[in-house]
Parts: sequence; structure tokens; C-alpha cells
Amino acid sequence: MHASCLCGDVTWEAEGPFELMHHCHCGRCRKAHGTAFATLVAAQTDRFQLRGAERAVAWESSPGLRRWFCGRCGSVVPGDAADGRVFFPCGNLDGDPGVPILAHIFAASKAPWYEIPDALPRFDAYPPGFQAKVLPDRPLAPARANATRGSCNCGAVAFEYEGAPSLCRNCHCGRCRKARSAAHASNLGVKLAQLRVTRGEDRLALYKVPEARFFAQAFCTTCGAKLPRVDPSRDLAVVPLGALDDDPGVRPTEHIFVASKAPWFGIADALPQHAEYAP
Repeated sequence: MHASCLCGDVTWEAEGPFELMHHCHCGRCRKAHGTAFATLVAAQTDRFQLRGAERAVAWESSPGLRRWFCGRCGSVVPGDAADGRVFFPCGNLDGDPGVPILAHIFAASKAPWYEIPDALPRFDAYPPGFQAKVLPDRPLAPARANATRGSCNCGAVAFEYEGAPSLCRNCHCGRCRKARSAAHASNLGVKLAQLRVTRGEDRLALYKVPEARFFAQAFCTTCGAKLPRVDPSRDLAVVPLGALDDDPGVRPTEHIFVASKAPWFGIADALPQHAEYAP
């Protein structure tokens, strides 16, 4: 299997057998990927090769545990090996690992705006047999009336928006999958006047895909968490739903670019599907 980050600075190859493919709903994964869940799979370390490691940035999310991302584009990239395995995000894969998704983990921490639509096994935290420590989410400042809050994983960047979003949907295009290192992106849109960065604007980085008209990704330079990007030409701020700390009160209404969806991911809900853009 071949994989890469959005900009291509970090690439990796892995040979099977692949194992332990799962969806993780923990708060740290949601912020790191900007989505409802991360999908990860494991390969043996002697069957794994990473290129461009010098472009990767590590953030220590807890003592001894580091999360890695591309310093240029913000995509999640493979981290440290453990017990002879490397877990890596499936959204960056150029093909299908050919193994089943086994379960949802940290389902007790799932996003309030997402309902798990399939019948896979669910575990509140780690599945039986994994003895890692369960970490609490970072405490938040008091909410402000009529504002929906969001932040990065390390807490350096925080934002809020007021009022109702203009759109809320899931995108399965190849750029979104590599940018979020996930099955799809989940975004809402607000007007620029509705959004306010309340802390850490100097920690925000933006990567614009050179050949794209609009596509870009914003992320925290310290922890790599996905954050809102602004597009003044369209008076639009694109907010990753996984970055939110509050329930936005809206839910995704459709799937777009399903003709490009990951071969390993099946859409199990009843939302409308569009091969490319919505009409």
C-alpha cells in the first residue's frame, strides 16, 4: 500500500498483512482530523517504510505519546511504533488495505452531531486487551451565550462563531481525504463576519493546494489540529466539525463527491449522495 500527505512531502509504504482496522471517536482524534472519527490500520514495523520524516512534526499529546503531522500541509502522518506495529491513517491511502473494519472505539466520546449508522461493535474506550490509559479531554473556558466554540488539541488556538451555518456536509473527494487523513471531511460553512479567532491566530498555518481554485487546509502549527479556513473571495469560513467544542445544533445534510469515496468505507446512513458537487 502507498500513501501520502496532501502536499506529498511525507509518503509511506506498507505491506500486509494489515490488522486492527478501526474507527476512533476520541476527542483528540476528532480534533487532529477535523472529522467525526479517525480510521486507523496497523502494519508490522519491518513491513513499513516512511519517507520525508524530516518534514513531519510531533506533538506530545500525553507523556510518552506523540501525534505526528506534516508541517507543510497538516495531514496526519504515521507516528511512533508500539509492540512491533505502526498504526497509520487510512484516509491517506491510495488503495484498499483489504481488511475489514473491526469496531468503533471511544464511542462514549463520539461527537454530539454524529450518530453511528452501522452495526459494527462499539466500545466506550479501548477494546478488551488494550491496557493504555484513558485520558480526559482538556478543560474548556466557560461558553459565551449564542456562540459555538472550537479549539485545537493543544489549546493554543480557539475560535467561535455566532448564528446559524449556511451549509453542513460530508465531502469524500481525494483532497479532503488526504487533508483530513480520514474517510471524509465533515464541514460547516459560515460567513466571515460570524467567525472570530479568540486565541492563537499566530499559530494558524494555511496550506493551499497550488492547482486548486479554492482548496486549502488550516491547522495549528503546534499540534496539527484542523481549524477553520477563511475564503474572502466567497465570504466563507469553512469550519471542520471535528474542531468544535460545542454541539452546533446542526447535522450534515448530504454527502458530496461520493464517486471519489475511499474504497474501504461504506456510507451507511440515509443522507442524499452526490457523485460530485451538490446541485
